[in-house]
Amino acid sequence: MNTNDDARLAKLLGDAPARSGPDLGDDRRARRALAALDALYGDLRVRPVVYWDAIATPIGRLLVAVSDAGLVRVGFRHTTAPAFTAQLAEQLDADVVRSPARTAHAVRQLRAYFAGRLRSFELPVDLGGLTTFQRRVLAATAAIPAGRLASYGDIARRIGRPGGSRAVGQALGRNPVPIVIPCHRVVAAGGRIGGYAGGLGIKRTLLRLEGTLAEVA
Repeated sequence: MNTNDDARLAKLLGDAPARSGPDLGDDRRARRALAALDALYGDLRVRPVVYWDAIATPIGRLLVAVSDAGLVRVGFRHTTAPAFTAQLAEQLDADVVRSPARTAHAVRQLRAYFAGRLRSFELPVDLGGLTTFQRRVLAATAAIPAGRLASYGDIARRIGRPGGSRAVGQALGRNPVPIVIPCHRVVAAGGRIGGYAGGLGIKRTLLRLEGTLAEVA
């Protein structure tokens, strides 16, 4: 802190005399000191860092992001990289850095999936910020094995919410890590394909890759 900063801080804190012993005045002065430092230097919190990269796949470019806790986002080709990183920064209150090294584990597994060598991902997933209901829907969806399908109604019943098909569909539409949590394996009643955040063309491609497209109307 330079001389000018000393003067500014003194002005912000005021000239209240120090008192001996802990009291309410000490607590107030401590809060004022912290507020003054924040006013001088801005937000001093250490923000988390999220790392991202892009990967070419048979369904087009995917954008992949990981935190220290696990995979946080998979974005499809219709999302631009600037929009993807801006959304990460805003929603996760994080600094966003491109890093092929930090995303390499997730990228390797996604490449193995599209090459037909992997059908069950072994990736930690960071679902921070989701509601309890959304987490339950995604947990039930993650349990659907490759080569199998489930309906929105099936998922609703599995989580104890029969009649909640519409809410399940809405939760799946907000799935932050599609493909890894395979919401493409969830279809509408009667075998109809239903919706998909990445678009029905991508959903059909994923089901074809897994050998289940013929089961969908």
